[in-house]
Amino acid sequence: MKIAVVNFYNKRVLITGGAGFIGSALVRRLLKEGYVVRVLDNYLRSTENRLQDIFQHIEFIEGDIRKYDVVSLACRDVQTVFHLAYLNGTEFFYSKPHLVLDIAIKGMINILDACHENKVSEFYLASSSEVYQHANQIPTPENAPLIVPDVFNPRFSYGGGKIACELMAIHSGKEIFNKCIIFRPHNVYGPNMGEEHVIPQFIRRLMKLSSDPKQDISLPIQGTGEETRAFIYIDDFIDGLMLLIEKGRNQEIYHIGSENEAPIHSVAYKIAKILKQSIHLAPSEKSRGSTPRRCPDISKMKMMGFNPKMTMDEGLSLTLPWYLTHDER
Repeated sequence: MKIAVVNFYNKRVLITGGAGFIGSALVRRLLKEGYVVRVLDNYLRSTENRLQDIFQHIEFIEGDIRKYDVVSLACRDVQTVFHLAYLNGTEFFYSKPHLVLDIAIKGMINILDACHENKVSEFYLASSSEVYQHANQIPTPENAPLIVPDVFNPRFSYGGGKIACELMAIHSGKEIFNKCIIFRPHNVYGPNMGEEHVIPQFIRRLMKLSSDPKQDISLPIQGTGEETRAFIYIDDFIDGLMLLIEKGRNQEIYHIGSENEAPIHSVAYKIAKILKQSIHLAPSEKSRGSTPRRCPDISKMKMMGFNPKMTMDEGLSLTLPWYLTHDER
């Protein structure tokens, strides 16, 4: 375990998983707003480069969310905890479901116990759209039924773990926190988001396959391409999260995302257009349990003034350059 310490000067917060894609963006915004930020991460799915340029301005604890002594230390003398530590990435749902669940459950128990021990007053839990899987309503509101369609399908280790975390946050949170809020990110993207998601996968595949822009190339995709998602750019997402800090209500759940639902094939063609590459799609069998449609109802966020500004074209034009200039890790 490594710890780097700076002097505190304002409201103290802890971000577990703060070296991840969303976590590091939140770290930057909170620093900009004058918060004192502590990060707990073990770099299991993240890298040091996301925080490298601001490392001297934060307190960083390198450690495992499953180790209580580490978590207790991280929660010491903080007023607010943002719990983002988890094992994300579709490939891990299928290959390491035991690890996904181990991190989910042990991590959540540890963070709640440590918050109680250290008298943390505010708690924000990062959940997921995976908790409601195949929604019977699109756009999907926060009160959609939470389900695990098939306990034998390893994919649902992720959503199942998040459901358990939500239950613990709501019911244990009543006894521990003055303010406890759950937020569900929906398909957040941007530079340095990792390699396991659909947008970086399309970018990497096209980078490997393209040689002559005039030559039409075949881009492999899972499913038919008609499957839909509603993507939100990372800056818009963090704007929404900051709204929750200011206006979110205790014991509430909020969907943070965009209502601009689009078929996956349109994302592939947008990326190809930016790369000036002619493509045709090569459909394949979908992963077992994958969701055909996903789009959040963000009415609760809109009532607080939330309004995502970045179009998909604008967001991709900011995302692609990072992947074009950084080798696959």
